[in-house]
Amino acid sequence: MEYLVAYDVDTTTPAGERRLRRVAKICEGHGIRVQKSVFEITCTAAQLPALRQRLLDTIDRTLDDIRLYRLQEGTLGTVERLGVAQAAPHQIDHIL
Repeated sequence: MEYLVAYDVDTTTPAGERRLRRVAKICEGHGIRVQKSVFEITCTAAQLPALRQRLLDTIDRTLDDIRLYRLQEGTLGTVERLGVAQAAPHQIDHIL
């Protein structure tokens, strides 16, 4: 399964800054950071519930926002990168 995960964690407090770091670490354990708050993640159907639960357990649901976009299989391999973007292992080399 392929996902694009984007998050916006409220960092106006020290607790928010800690949540942001924890969310990033969770995502780093499952995928590749492609922008500051965006990850490309590949996982199995069995791994997804644990990932989702870890994220839910970390965020403040009244302040933070995480979006998991499920992609069709193979989509991450067709990403077109513009500018300084680095190729991820699952991507075809398309820098314009």
